[in-house]
Amino acid sequence: MTQLKSQGFTLIELIMVIVIVGILATMTTQIIILPVKSYLDLQRRTTLVDTAELALKHMQRDIRRALPNSVRITGAGTVLELLHVEDSGRYRARQDFSAAATAGLCATNPAGDVLDFTLADDCFEVMGSLKVFKSLATLGEYLVIYNLGGVSADAYAGSNRTTVINSSNPKVVNFNAFTFPFSSPQQRFFIVDTPITYRCANNQLLRYSGYVIGTTQPNPPTGVIGQLQADKIALCKFTYDPGTAARSGLVMLEITLTDAMGESVQLMQQVHVDNVP
Repeated sequence: MTQLKSQGFTLIELIMVIVIVGILATMTTQIIILPVKSYLDLQRRTTLVDTAELALKHMQRDIRRALPNSVRITGAGTVLELLHVEDSGRYRARQDFSAAATAGLCATNPAGDVLDFTLADDCFEVMGSLKVFKSLATLGEYLVIYNLGGVSADAYAGSNRTTVINSSNPKVVNFNAFTFPFSSPQQRFFIVDTPITYRCANNQLLRYSGYVIGTTQPNPPTGVIGQLQADKIALCKFTYDPGTAARSGLVMLEITLTDAMGESVQLMQQVHVDNVP
């Protein structure tokens, strides 16, 4: 009689195989999951950083075009306002006595081309040329001279600001008759087109422009809709140091963004402001 041998697995062998397969599956899962998780985390951080950097670049661009001494911050450091300079140049401070100056550009007399600070003047000759501002077709811009940010020379209060009007000659600036309180040591004038506000609220950074210039800083500006610059804002803080006699101010911008997964980034930027009026 031939003896038959039984073939198969014992229970212990089967359990050992199950355990080994489970260990291998766990290790394989971790090997796959960890790189994928790291990639997704990096992608979220990159998105937050890109959003913050773009918002800060927009703020930096506007701050560097701010009218000297016009940056102001309220709202516990969450609201920043400035007056945006469209163009700037130098006004004629002395009469042209050259032989070619037989007639003035503002009037028949060349003496009328000088900006007079002793009376309500309404026209002056531009020394050189302007790059952006077109004096022949104005669009509600303002003329500002020697803005100090104080009560006697505050563009927000209107003590050194008047509305520009159309002129008949591109070499002159016409404006509503106004007596400016101070002359500029460098004969500088500025054309301001709009105030700009950056405001952090409801986890968003918004930019406002095209509203009425006011003595009191608005929060938020009325009559305009804020343009979204960044969302997911967890923290927002602006500080401003106007500087000393060197007239070089410094704006510190700090924003923290946090997404729904708890990923967070914090970016800070310093922007130097030329406050020489």
